[in-house]
Amino acid sequence: MQLVVARIGRAHGIKGEVTVEVRTDEPEVRLGPGAVLATDPPGTGPLTIESGRVHSGRLLLRFAGVGDRTGAEALRNTLLIAEVDPEELPDDPEEFYDHQLMDLDVVTEDGVEVGRITEISHLPSQDLFIVERPDGSEVMVPFVAEIVAEIDLEEQRAVITPPPGLIDDRAVIASARDVEQEGAGDEAPDGGGHGAPGRAGEAR
Repeated sequence: MQLVVARIGRAHGIKGEVTVEVRTDEPEVRLGPGAVLATDPPGTGPLTIESGRVHSGRLLLRFAGVGDRTGAEALRNTLLIAEVDPEELPDDPEEFYDHQLMDLDVVTEDGVEVGRITEISHLPSQDLFIVERPDGSEVMVPFVAEIVAEIDLEEQRAVITPPPGLIDDRAVIASARDVEQEGAGDEAPDGGGHGAPGRAGEAR
């Protein structure tokens, strides 16, 4: 199974380094020296990581064969994709890969059907479930402990305790595109965080 682990940002310096937006909880494993990653667009890769370091809180990577700023800039916005065993599970039992969460049924604690998870949106402040409701509309559910009470992979369901207005007639209904545009403005009322009981990630 192929999962996105990072997105390449701008070039850093003149020796081929790039900043990356990390999309994995295990960058030391997925983005370590020697890792060979597929890319989107495919023609950019595969890319082999030559070295990595943290600078001002951001991960910088250098790839084999990319030795100057021009080559680094040409990689901007490329997605880095790792091959992951679909049976592999995170070390922390309260963390989840995206593919584990996709298509889970979402219900409230009293058994009311909300819908089905069709997408995980990773925002800087928190993760969001994009839930398709039976009528075809979509609702955004912050993946935080105050709202997501339980992830039951055996029963293939996520149990939520939604605050007033989240899933009723006053709920904020949006498409996945709206989520990306609105960003952190859709935070949970309490400010949230990368949620417990677990966290979603595109790969770990």
